Amino acid sequence: MRPIRVMIVCIALLMGGWLAFDGTRALTTGDYTTAKNGPYAGQLGPWSRVVAALRLNPRGNLIKFLHVALGVLWLVAMIAFVLQPTLGWWALLGSAILSLWYLPFGTVLGLIELGLLFLPQIRSLR
Repeated sequence: MRPIRVMIVCIALLMGGWLAFDGTRALTTGDYTTAKNGPYAGQLGPWSRVVAALRLNPRGNLIKFLHVALGVLWLVAMIAFVLQPTLGWWALLGSAILSLWYLPFGTVLGLIELGLLFLPQIRSLR
């Protein structure tokens, strides 16, 4: 597999794995992974302000399920990209776009993923 494709897969695995893990953890334990001490103890990331601006509870079950669903989407898209690049390309494109709200990591990794997906050697896989 080419290095760029490996980077695309690694980003998808990182994003999908984290979102699925943290969302599942939040559903089972009641809260997301947060700092235990220090000035940010118990606080959610900047993404929670985006969610709150939409008048949704960042710690509500809807957003927890959204984390899990988006994580699974990333992981399925990653597998599709490896097995069926054309379908996987579109699925990863959607996953990256849908993750832009997840500040800061989802935004940064989503933009990097989008940039990689639009490189000529990757676009030719479509």
